[in-house]
Amino acid sequence: MKKYTYTEKKDTRSGFGAGLLEVGRKNENVVGLCADLIGSLKMGDFQKEFPERFVQTGIAEANMIGMAAGMTIGGKIPYTGTFANFSTGRVYDQIRQSVVYSGKNVKICASHAGLTLGEDGATHQILEDIGMMKMLPGMTVINPCDYNQTKAATIAIADYDGPVYLRFGRPVIPVFTPADQKFEIGKAWMVNEGTDVSIFATGHLVWEAILAGEKLAEEGINAEIINIHTIKPLDEEAVLNSARKTGCVVSCEEHNRYGGLGESIAQLLAKELPTPMEFVAVNDSFGESGTPAELMKKYGLDSSNIVEAVKKVMKRK
Repeated sequence: MKKYTYTEKKDTRSGFGAGLLEVGRKNENVVGLCADLIGSLKMGDFQKEFPERFVQTGIAEANMIGMAAGMTIGGKIPYTGTFANFSTGRVYDQIRQSVVYSGKNVKICASHAGLTLGEDGATHQILEDIGMMKMLPGMTVINPCDYNQTKAATIAIADYDGPVYLRFGRPVIPVFTPADQKFEIGKAWMVNEGTDVSIFATGHLVWEAILAGEKLAEEGINAEIINIHTIKPLDEEAVLNSARKTGCVVSCEEHNRYGGLGESIAQLLAKELPTPMEFVAVNDSFGESGTPAELMKKYGLDSSNIVEAVKKVMKRK
């Protein structure tokens, strides 16, 4: 098992803020819009440096999406910012009609996704957003794993022509990917090569998969761990090559097991390479208030649950 270490922990939303500022300096067409959550989305530095390219829309998310769609007509590259729940569930109609159906170059950037929003509870912990976004034709869905990868993804999507959903979170987590990485949309990242089981993880679950891989290695199980940061378009070649090699698969995500990464992988395998599979995801329920660590454990999303899923699926090979 390849060893991953870290010297600091940072929240992925801060990676977005840093990436937005950097890409704003590189590209004068980049503009920012925020629905009264500048501090939470870490958009303050961009606002201070480029006040003429920033719009505080207030708590009017549907209006924000409509404004962003209109800005693209003049060649602007709008980055919208609010919580994932309000970035998707509250404004799905506007995204579908004004952005995706119309093919507008809007970057929908969503913080506080999943259970790890924590104490704010079920009304804010959206677990359906990946499903809603990936079902929209032409929408790209990205869910990076740490601060550095979120920063790199934020910069990369400016050069991509088309609507993007960029999902990130609130809690501080280990920073373990390279600061100078090149982010490739649609290209999975091999975390650890293995032969016994394929673990496909996204977002905060990538680090949990690494911890699980270390535990499995102690028991003689060599896990292949792959970071699927781009859920749509899915890197089908990476998934099929790994599944063909190991013969069994576990998907890991901070999302409902319906509609997420696991469902996309299962559909691909059912069509091309039927393979035993287990899912580490929220089992069709809402969340609740609690600390991120408590919720990850209760809802079956930590490293111990990944280890359990691996052992279960290996018996089905």
